[in-house]
Amino acid sequence: MTKIDQTNEKILRELTRDGRQSNLELAARINLSASATLRRVQELERQGVIRGYRAVLDPAAIGVGFIAYVTVGLNAHTKQSQEAFERAVARAPQVTECHNVTGSVEYLLRVEAADLTAYKHWHTEVLGVLPQVRSITTFVVMGSPKDLRA
Repeated sequence: MTKIDQTNEKILRELTRDGRQSNLELAARINLSASATLRRVQELERQGVIRGYRAVLDPAAIGVGFIAYVTVGLNAHTKQSQEAFERAVARAPQVTECHNVTGSVEYLLRVEAADLTAYKHWHTEVLGVLPQVRSITTFVVMGSPKDLRA
């Protein structure tokens, strides 16, 4: 396993901030030679610490005007029920994140839709008809003053 020392932490922080920067820019920002920086980045990639690079999209530019976090409680606490729910969610393009959580519900979803009408349709016609679903609570995102997801 790759050691996450202070230099690797700097590399990860910088790549999280801007994954498209050149190796020379990265090396300058972390005060390390370009060759040493490249070796470290390649090792972090090889070890799976860096799993990939992504584009950060502007929701409005791609037609997403409604974002919500949705908690879902299941009516049965079985592996079969969870797997069926997870398969259904995997097919829903509106769901950009699905987390199995502890507490009074089983799942936390991040849902993105064009608008409230599109969300309501998905909520009622897709999520609401799944036989595993016992409860649904929606938290509408009104703003995101800090969002470090890439």
